[in-house]
Amino acid sequence: MSSSSVPRAWQRMLSGRRLDLLDPSPFDIEIEDIAHGLARVARWNGQTIGDHPFSVAQHSLIVEQILEIQNERCPPVESLMALLHDAPEYVIGDMISPFKAAIGLDYKKVEDGLEAAIHLRFGLPSKPSEHLKKQIKKADKISAYFEAIHLAGFDMAEAAELFGRPNGITPDHLDFTPWGTQQAETAFLKRFSQLVAQIK
Repeated sequence: MSSSSVPRAWQRMLSGRRLDLLDPSPFDIEIEDIAHGLARVARWNGQTIGDHPFSVAQHSLIVEQILEIQNERCPPVESLMALLHDAPEYVIGDMISPFKAAIGLDYKKVEDGLEAAIHLRFGLPSKPSEHLKKQIKKADKISAYFEAIHLAGFDMAEAAELFGRPNGITPDHLDFTPWGTQQAETAFLKRFSQLVAQIK
């Protein structure tokens, strides 16, 4: 097969980087590209109320907040991994869980490869420990529960059945009002910089 007939597997970023989705290099990853992309990727396939889509960038900030609420002495490295838990979606989008299940292992392989490259780019372990992974997933489900009832038209019983009840967590200090893309991008970059400074 000639090189011209091989399907293109890379995407050009606004930074000028070319990221190979099948063999991602940490050297082709920039936090500005991640923040820009995540601020423009809509959760729930855009099926949410408000003047703006609820972005993956805003969701990521909330998940990191919830993790810190649940773990008072959360190390900044773990907080940063929570902030970046959906970072691969800046190039592969936010596929809803039923579609991920339908695609199967091929999607997971690409997602895991991107996650490892992103983590290595920022000096993090290639993947979170099993304990941290469970903690992030728990925070992710709590955010999804509140997003479901406040933004996506679910009633509380349906949201609880899908995501569990957010025992001990209230949305009082969590902002689920969808932000514009620039606000989400700026807030994501700011929090990233704060956590990186704490790690150093």
